[in-house]
Amino acid sequence: MLTPITPSAAAWDAFVRAHPQAHVLQLAAWAEHKTRFGWAYERVALIDANGIIRAGAQVLIRPLPGRLFTLAYIPHGGYVTDDSQWPALIDAVARAVRKHRAVFLKWEPGLYDHAAPPDPAALGFRPSAQTVQPPRTVVLDLTADDDAILARMNQGTRRKIRQSHKAGVRTFEAAARDVPRFCDLMTATGTRNDFGVHSAAYYQLAFDLFAPRDAALILAEHDGDLLAGVMVFAVDGASGGPAWYLYGASSDAKRDLMASYAVQWAAIQWAKARGCATYDLWGVPDADEEALEAQFQTRGDGLWGVYGFKRGWGGRVVRTLGAWDKPLIPPLYWAFQQALRLRQRSG
Repeated sequence: MLTPITPSAAAWDAFVRAHPQAHVLQLAAWAEHKTRFGWAYERVALIDANGIIRAGAQVLIRPLPGRLFTLAYIPHGGYVTDDSQWPALIDAVARAVRKHRAVFLKWEPGLYDHAAPPDPAALGFRPSAQTVQPPRTVVLDLTADDDAILARMNQGTRRKIRQSHKAGVRTFEAAARDVPRFCDLMTATGTRNDFGVHSAAYYQLAFDLFAPRDAALILAEHDGDLLAGVMVFAVDGASGGPAWYLYGASSDAKRDLMASYAVQWAAIQWAKARGCATYDLWGVPDADEEALEAQFQTRGDGLWGVYGFKRGWGGRVVRTLGAWDKPLIPPLYWAFQQALRLRQRSG
């Protein structure tokens, strides 16, 4: 018999870090980060008779338009220690978020490479086209030596890494004082590639909360000019787990020096040094590999603009379980879906 509780942040993180599916988006610091930008959260854990956490999920909660109701969202979690615990966990989560007047529970279980995935449909969820995190990604295998990792890359990517080093591009792990410079790069990148970026405060707080234990900001410069940067995450203590490249930016200056390749290779080295088995490049268009290869040279919308860069690193294209919705107030959920359809048609 398992009992639902609200665990402390320390107890929750200890459980997450020890779980084979540990993800940075389920750490307590991620919930703290999101609360600074309009979200609330609930942590739900199921404990056994000895008080040991056996299952749980960290749930983010955001007001819907009008602010009378909310949506609840589980990003790349939750966790069980036995597959039979899924129904009890989802029931406990649903009870916890109903007090926030949640219209529905959105669940993105994530990528299950080495474990049996849950069955969201059997737990009352329906597939959703409205994703929060990109469902498809490119994952690199880091378990080989550097020569083998380089050999998997395409020739152009290897050449550009070497070109950047030969040109004197220097990479280094940044300190907190360097984050504003990275934020300026993010703004320039978003303007150039026509995609939205977060505020400078968002990236600064992410660095302050996660570095150095669970993240690093790797920067590349040449003769004092900052040319590129990536913020890479890995759950400390989850040896053999993944690293995730969540944020990246590059300058308009000196693009011929290929600093984006130097900094990405440095981030891969950081992940390898921490014992990570994989490196997740975090987001490509949600299309099968045949369509990706057929269209990436002619499309630049959405994530198509980054696929050409990410494909060159020699990883495998994989898809997570995607997004799933569990209606908690069905009439309002269907009204919300209809409003989305109308907005999409008018847009």
